[in-house]
Amino acid sequence: METGVRILLAFLLHQAAHVGGQEDGGSEGCVPGFQVKNYEVAYSGAFHKGQPLIQVEFDDCAGNEDVAFDVSDPSFLVDGDLNLVPRQDVRYSAPVLFVHGVSAHADDIAQVDVTGLPLPSAHALRDILGLGQKLPYRSKRSLLVPPVIVTENQRPPFPRIIGRFCVISAEKLGNHIFRLTGPGADQDPKGLFTIDIDTGDVSVSRSLDREAIDSYQLEVSTTDFSGNLIEGPAILMITVMDQNDNRPIFKETRYTGEVLEGSPTGTTVMTMTAFDADDPGTDNAVLRYNIVRQSPDKPSPNMFYIDAERGDIVTVISPTLLDRETLPTTRYELEIVAKDMAGSEVGLTGTATATITITDKNDHAPEFTHPLFEAHVSEGSTGVVVNLTVDDRDDPATGAWRAMYSIISGDPAQRFEIQTNPDNNEGMLSVVKPLDYESTMFHTLYIRVENEDPLVPDVGYGPSSTATVRVTVEDINEGPVFFPDPLVVTRVENIPVGSVVASLSATDPDTLEIQSIRYAVLHDPAGWLSVSPVKGTVNTSASLDRESPYVHDNRYTAVFTATDNGIPPATGTGTLIIHLEDYNDNAPYVVPSVARVCEDAHDMNVAIVGGWDKDLPPNAAPFKIELGKQPGLDKTWKVTRVNSTHSQIMLLHSLKKANYQLPLLITDSGVPPLSNNTEVKVQVCICKKNKMHCSSAHSHSASPLGLLATLLLTLLCL
Repeated sequence: METGVRILLAFLLHQAAHVGGQEDGGSEGCVPGFQVKNYEVAYSGAFHKGQPLIQVEFDDCAGNEDVAFDVSDPSFLVDGDLNLVPRQDVRYSAPVLFVHGVSAHADDIAQVDVTGLPLPSAHALRDILGLGQKLPYRSKRSLLVPPVIVTENQRPPFPRIIGRFCVISAEKLGNHIFRLTGPGADQDPKGLFTIDIDTGDVSVSRSLDREAIDSYQLEVSTTDFSGNLIEGPAILMITVMDQNDNRPIFKETRYTGEVLEGSPTGTTVMTMTAFDADDPGTDNAVLRYNIVRQSPDKPSPNMFYIDAERGDIVTVISPTLLDRETLPTTRYELEIVAKDMAGSEVGLTGTATATITITDKNDHAPEFTHPLFEAHVSEGSTGVVVNLTVDDRDDPATGAWRAMYSIISGDPAQRFEIQTNPDNNEGMLSVVKPLDYESTMFHTLYIRVENEDPLVPDVGYGPSSTATVRVTVEDINEGPVFFPDPLVVTRVENIPVGSVVASLSATDPDTLEIQSIRYAVLHDPAGWLSVSPVKGTVNTSASLDRESPYVHDNRYTAVFTATDNGIPPATGTGTLIIHLEDYNDNAPYVVPSVARVCEDAHDMNVAIVGGWDKDLPPNAAPFKIELGKQPGLDKTWKVTRVNSTHSQIMLLHSLKKANYQLPLLITDSGVPPLSNNTEVKVQVCICKKNKMHCSSAHSHSASPLGLLATLLLTLLCL
């Protein structure tokens, strides 16, 4: 415990070495703090209680109100006249004293050097430490290494002594030297601190930066001249005292925030935050915020307030005045200053800009610019007929401004529709179903407009949010209209030329006028029809053929026109569809035209053939297929019916490999029936292993003589 007390007292004794001197010199205007940084007091014996030693010069540039002074040696004080005086009789003093002056506007340190002090003996050092007879006798030396405080940013000249260490011993001194080791001495950053090997004075060789390194831990020891350790090592802590040399810095130069119009007073908009690299344990890093400029400054230069300590920007303006539609602008710029030293006049400042946007709420209903809109549209046309205009004071970039239109009455047949033009918010009223002048000359529509976003609770849609649209239908000469369209009739093909097919009927929609109508053929693909210009009677001018390529699915289509005698004339078109019934006017034929059988009657000696007819049932199948009338064919060939459309040809005995023309007779089932004599090429082939080898030579006639010769040749070969 005694050792701890002695170290503490030694720290108090050497506290003068804790703070380096402030830079000398002045500048234009008042500089808060000590006007003279260094003072000197000559020691000529004991300092007596109340004896003025020096008068310090301190000015905080604000009248020196509430200035407080502390002296590193508590045996001294600074009185009201700024005199440094002892509190009591002081026999011994530290070689350096520090005077700390502080007020709301200044914070500074001055150094007082005490000259002429005698070298302290062990007895005197005990008196300085105030231990009296309590200091026990020791025969060994004791190394005193008090901590040191050095102010950053000192100016030359260098090196500067910042502390002195000594050895307390009852023995004769002089056989030791001091050594200093550690970061800042013999380690990086090397050479920053040095020690006088004889006196133990520690010096700093250049200016320090607390924001780079805020403290240094070194070791002090003593050795003899041969390098043998005598005392130590003892820890030397050098603390760098902060100066206010860093301005507050905002992370960004420009900040943005939003506040909804009509917000209550005191609504928080955003928070500004700046940072100061100085010591957070001192006022050097204590920040205060302030708004120094608002642009524009209408309707009030103090629409916003910033919490000095937290940096919260809140609204000051009343909710009524915070109206986006009546304010001169929707964007306000605030210049924010952050000042350290807790906002005192000597503090350093940093600046940023806060841009606040007044956002919109839907507190204005859209209103039509006119209660009545008029439109004129020609009958039979479609498209936009009128653009409805509205006013809305809300923000055009939001759903509080964008309009939605609806037809609330006057359009039971849904002939109209209304859409919003996204570019100008106008309502585009369109006709989607053609209007008829003769039916209704006027249409009266009632239109309502609303916003995409709902209105705020205390605002509603008024009468101006509805409007009337009067649409006048203008008469035009409309073309005659066929009825029915298409006209469908059924006729049998091949009716006599000149037969009546249909009677066209077209009426003129312009019922308020008396007009005549004339008919004409517009499109008659096969050229089969003609029409009476006045009566509209359609007659055949050629035979109707159901099997024609112009007929599809038994239907023939022609188009006719009806033209009135209006000014100018108008034309309408109508379609005639003739459903053609079949007449047995096409004989059937056998397919395929080539059939194959094997020469050996015991192999594949059967071929299948079928009938084909362009006509429809019952004028087609079932078909009757039989051998031709030539005598003797039935000795070699036989035709047997398979089904209603196909029959099989059978070879009754072996024939020589060759091609034979076989006459067949095919008859359809029409009334009266139609027959067709045709020949089928029958190839008699050699069949081996399921393969047929047929002749490519010309066909032989299947006449009785030819067949007889073939039969005799075959019998001779057996």
